[in-house]
Amino acid sequence: MDMTPRLNSPCTAVVITGGASGIGRASAQALAAVGRPVALWDIQEASAQRAATDIASEYGVPTAAVGIDLRDPQAIAPALDTTRAKLPRIGGLVHAAGVVDTGSLEGVTPQTWDDGVNVHLRPIVLIIQAMMEDFRANPGSAVVAIASINATLGNAVNPIYSAAKGGILSLVRSLADRLAQDKIRINAVSPGQILTPMLKPSVEHLPPGFFERRILLERLGEPGEVGRVVRFLLSDEASYITAAEIVVDGGNISSQRQ
Repeated sequence: MDMTPRLNSPCTAVVITGGASGIGRASAQALAAVGRPVALWDIQEASAQRAATDIASEYGVPTAAVGIDLRDPQAIAPALDTTRAKLPRIGGLVHAAGVVDTGSLEGVTPQTWDDGVNVHLRPIVLIIQAMMEDFRANPGSAVVAIASINATLGNAVNPIYSAAKGGILSLVRSLADRLAQDKIRINAVSPGQILTPMLKPSVEHLPPGFFERRILLERLGEPGEVGRVVRFLLSDEASYITAAEIVVDGGNISSQRQ
């Protein structure tokens, strides 16, 4: 077997939901660093445009920015048309868009439930459906869905987020069986406590070291540490990996520290 590094193969474009910030943006940067074009889909269109411009300038790759509310299924087709016009060879998808509820059981409403599921879970299926012709046309195509260690750990604060992330793990295993028929891989990445804009308010509100005390590596993770794993899973380096969950949590789930 040829053991030449293949992080930059295939060199097709990748669509990244939630690409304007956090893990989505870090994934885009990691991919661009090895020459892969990226399309940043985000509800914050102006932020996505700034991020796409910065990434194109820093890494010299084609980029696209698309404003999209993933809660609207009808928005997917035009977003994809816009992306194809700018980046015609698409061979990857990263679903990193997310919202988080903090109201525990008492805060769950039909609307917050629908918002959580319709941002985290449903778009995976609908976007893949819409992108199948792209994936079939580009050998080595792959998908990464961002789950969470909350899919495994109990957390009273955000039941909708936790349920949706657990659903991602099951959905990935189901889709892996179907997508394998077309030689398309799909995997999940479950980050732990990563210092993103979503986590930052909790870090600032809670006592110092609240999260770090139970993490074996004794620190919060950086978005880029997840982005590099996403890049690996989308590359031919991971050509025999599908239906897997890769945990990137610094040793949180396994910890017995109090």
